[in-house]
Amino acid sequence: MIIIRLDRVMADRKISLNELAEKLGMTNVNLSNLKTGKMKGIRFETLDAICKVLDCQPGDLMEYKN
Repeated sequence: MIIIRLDRVMADRKISLNELAEKLGMTNVNLSNLKTGKMKGIRFETLDAICKVLDCQPGDLMEYKN
């Protein structure tokens, strides 16, 4: 199981969902679905953009649990 930790990284960076969505050019709904783990996948292009804006690594955003 992959757990999305986007909310934790956003809190650490003090950035809101609306602000991040705007910087990424994504809708709030799509970003919220990603944040809550409701999406089935993520494009590397999107992951790259999130990492650039939040100045983090992909491993900061996701965690694997058996």
